[in-house]
Amino acid sequence: MQVSYPNDVKIYYLSAGKSLPEWLTERKRRNLVKKNVDIRRRIELIQDFDMPGVSTSIKLSRDGQYVFATGIYKPRMKCFDVNQLSLKFERCFDSEVVTFEILSDDYSKLVFLHCDRHVEFHAAHGKYYRLRMPRFGRDMQYHYPSCDLFLVGASNEIYRLNLERGQFLQPFISDSSAINKCTINPVHHLLLIGNNEGKVEAWDPRTKNKVGILDCGFSCIKQHHKMETIPSITSLKCDSGLTLGVGTITGQVLMYDIRSNNPFMIKDHMYNLPIKNIEFHKSMDLVYSMDSSVVKIWEKQTGKIYTSIEAQSDFNDLCIIPNTGMMFMANENTKIQSYYIPSLGPAPKWCAFLDNLTEELEELNYKTIYDDYKFVTDKELDELGLSHLKGTPLLRAYMHGFFVDVRLYKKARDITKPFEYEEYKKIKILEKIKEERPNRVQVQKLPTVNTNLALKYIDNELIENSKKKKKAMPNLLEDNRFKALFVNPDFQIDINSEEYALLNPVISQMDKTKKQGISKARHNENNIMDNHNTENLHSEDEDMADSSSEDEKPWVKEVQKQYKLVKENEKLFEIEEKRNTKNPAKQLSNKKSKFYEIKNDVDDNTYKYMKKRIKTSLGDRLQKTESNVMNVSGSRGNKEITFTMSKKKFNRKENQGKGRQEFKHLLRPARNIEKGRKVKY
Repeated sequence: MQVSYPNDVKIYYLSAGKSLPEWLTERKRRNLVKKNVDIRRRIELIQDFDMPGVSTSIKLSRDGQYVFATGIYKPRMKCFDVNQLSLKFERCFDSEVVTFEILSDDYSKLVFLHCDRHVEFHAAHGKYYRLRMPRFGRDMQYHYPSCDLFLVGASNEIYRLNLERGQFLQPFISDSSAINKCTINPVHHLLLIGNNEGKVEAWDPRTKNKVGILDCGFSCIKQHHKMETIPSITSLKCDSGLTLGVGTITGQVLMYDIRSNNPFMIKDHMYNLPIKNIEFHKSMDLVYSMDSSVVKIWEKQTGKIYTSIEAQSDFNDLCIIPNTGMMFMANENTKIQSYYIPSLGPAPKWCAFLDNLTEELEELNYKTIYDDYKFVTDKELDELGLSHLKGTPLLRAYMHGFFVDVRLYKKARDITKPFEYEEYKKIKILEKIKEERPNRVQVQKLPTVNTNLALKYIDNELIENSKKKKKAMPNLLEDNRFKALFVNPDFQIDINSEEYALLNPVISQMDKTKKQGISKARHNENNIMDNHNTENLHSEDEDMADSSSEDEKPWVKEVQKQYKLVKENEKLFEIEEKRNTKNPAKQLSNKKSKFYEIKNDVDDNTYKYMKKRIKTSLGDRLQKTESNVMNVSGSRGNKEITFTMSKKKFNRKENQGKGRQEFKHLLRPARNIEKGRKVKY
């Protein structure tokens, strides 16, 4: 549905949107509806309300329940039931239909005038009878009181076919060379005909005589002095008993009171196209006049324009639904166009939902469309080279731009942008390439902070996404909550810190086991169709348990190794601090040094001691540090403890003289010992 707003009147174009071909399958139709927004938003007021090629004429039955339309190709007629909003039946013909008449209140009696001089009658079941008229026909009207069918065409005779007798009666003879249009006044039943000489003749079927002549061509020539030929009459329509609307081939609409020879209103479409149809809106005293390019709605007494509808494709016929704002138009396109103007009346009863729909659309913004004018901004005006026209009548200032005539705009655009179509093609090609680019390999830009962490996360995400049943997880790199982790340098991971040294072995080993588990899970999925699934799964679980127990050993050793290095670095740092406290000058010089760096002024004995200590095993070091060891033997709590006495170290050189002096009185001579050894038993 499209909404236009010409002359401050809302017009809803109900036939907007793409139509789907009938040969498409339901699956393809659903896919197209999902992809295309225009198809999804379209309103299909009446199902299959179209023709294969062109629709030529359209009419509504007197009971208002059936809509009849004719078109090509192949020549056919379609009947639509508005209560069901669908096609009731379809009939094909041997030749194209010029016009048709509805003889009954419903679809049971129809008569068609063909382009090959045949008149065809149809009943409810189908074709009833077909006959041939003397000359090529252009129009026909049915007179209900006398059951006469009046046929006019390329001659001066008005043929009368009496449907009660089933035969032609004596024709009426006109003064014209050919008759283009005929109509019957619904009040006094006068037959009005329009001829090629621009005259309207009135015939009374009761007396079978001509009762009046209107020279419409003379009135057109009086208004337009440049007109060289007399315009012929192309359309006629009566409103009540006194008002007559006449349309000419040059695009003028003349409104007559049949009591006067002069028209009280002349409306010119200014397109120099023949008027094809005239209709009246009785409650608002408006006139619908249609040519092939536009339908103008204007006031009958003043000629002031009310609104207008521009053709998407050339118009052929107009059908107004009485007492409503709905109208149908046959045109040079497959779709029969449907328009709804809420200001002219409510929607018909069979589509009352349109009123609720239009009320909801009033809350939305709609595009404003003016007849024959284009809105251009100041920048676009400079690009077109029309900025020198500011202040002239050719530009009408409005808000932040100007209104310019469409013809002038198109000429300026063609001059300034002769290769606009080529640029449009290039833009479309680039858009197509951009659509295909996501399917290619993409190089992801890595952050400057914590690059290794981002790479690790990307690898894990690719592994998780490869699983079939894995749900889509949020992207950590695009999450604003963790944006500072990859942008702010304060969050940079310090590889040289103690925490990283202790945690890195555990995390790296967890990643390894995770990747191994995923690879084994994929291997299990490939072997699901084997006969011994349960046995394989049990054995794989045991293997994974064994592998997990084996995987614990390397990371434990790695953690122990890192822990040792950390402790050794701490001791080196403590030793260095003690030395710096004794020598303040060195403390200042080494203040910026890191705790794990070994300086040149460190004592060689200390360095050798630390190097020897690193090579010793943990058990030897524990034996040196611990003074006693307790062993439990037996099941009842028998305990055995062993310990070693620490030897007191002293300097022999310093205590050599003192020791002898202190312990001299305790010494005893060795003579007695020698005597004791010689004793014989």
